[in-house]
Amino acid sequence: MSDNPETLQQAIIYFADADRCEAYMRKIRWQDSVPVCPNCGAKGVRIGEIKTRRMLRCKDCRKQFSSRLGTVFESSKIPLDKWFLTVWLVANCKNGVSSYEVARDIGVTQTTAWFMLHRIRAAMEVEGIDKFDGPAEADATYIGGKAKNMHKGKRSMMIQGRGAVGKAIVHGVLQRGDTSQVRTHVVKADDAAELVPLVRRNVKYGGNVYTDSAASYGELCFTHLHKAVDHTRAYVEGEIHTNGLENFWSLLKRSLNGTYVSVAPFHLFRYAAEQVFRFNRRVGNDWQRFEQTLRQIGGKRLTFRELTGKDDAGFMNLV
Repeated sequence: MSDNPETLQQAIIYFADADRCEAYMRKIRWQDSVPVCPNCGAKGVRIGEIKTRRMLRCKDCRKQFSSRLGTVFESSKIPLDKWFLTVWLVANCKNGVSSYEVARDIGVTQTTAWFMLHRIRAAMEVEGIDKFDGPAEADATYIGGKAKNMHKGKRSMMIQGRGAVGKAIVHGVLQRGDTSQVRTHVVKADDAAELVPLVRRNVKYGGNVYTDSAASYGELCFTHLHKAVDHTRAYVEGEIHTNGLENFWSLLKRSLNGTYVSVAPFHLFRYAAEQVFRFNRRVGNDWQRFEQTLRQIGGKRLTFRELTGKDDAGFMNLV
C-alpha cells in the first residue's frame, strides 16, 4: 500500500492506530507537526506532551490543550478513528451519507451521527475569495415538496405561477471550464435585489454571464455581458445555456431527495456546501478530498445549541 490510503478499506486499517490518528491530526493542525499553544503562542520545545492522555501542555502558561482545540472536533468524545472514517465517507460519497448509515457503521447513536455530519459540513464551507473570470452561468433552483405528493387542497394553494410558493431557494453561479467550479447561496427571494448582487459578487466586471429568461437578471446588462435563453423555446442556443448548473442541481437534489429525504430550511446551506465541496473537487482522488476537508476544520467550532437553534443567537446564525 502507498503511504496514503486510497480506498475506504485501507483508510480503516490505516487509522485503526490511535497514536497514528493523533500524529496525523497534529500534522494537519500545525505546520511541520510542531504544536502551538493557543493561549500564549509558545511552540517547539516549550510544549510538553502528556502521552497517557494524548494531550499537550505549555511550559510557559501551564495550560493543557489538545490537537482538537479550535476545530469542529472540539469537546467531542468520539475517537479520531471514527471521525476520520466519517469524514472519508462524507467527502467521497457522491450522493452523501445519511446519519442512520453512519450510526450503524461506526457504532454511535443517530443523533450523534447527525451532529457529526453537520460539523463536517461546517468544515466544508468555504466562501470564494477571487471572482470568476467568466464565462459563467447563474441560475436558481427550488427545494421543497413535489406537487404530485401534495393533498389536492394544499396543491391548489401552493402551486402558483412557477410553483415556488413555500419552497426554499438556492442560487448558484458556475464558472465554465475543464474543471468548472460552482458557488451557492440560500436566498430569501428570487428577485433582482437578491440575485443580481450575488452574480456581481462572484463574477468579474464585464464577464460573460448566461442565465435563463427570468426578469430578475435584467440589470446584469449594466455590468456584464449578459445573454439569456428562453426555456419555453429552447434549452440551448449555441453557447447560451445553463446546463452546467442544471447538472449541479440534479446532484444536489439527488442527495436531498434520495439520501437526506427531509432537510430543515435553516440547515439547507450546509447541505448545499457539502455538495459544492465534492463537485469542485471531483477531479481529485478520495485521499485528496479527505485531506482537504480536514485542512478546513480549524476555526469552525459548531455547538449542538447553535446547530439546533436552542438560543436566539444560534438560530440567527442558521437562517
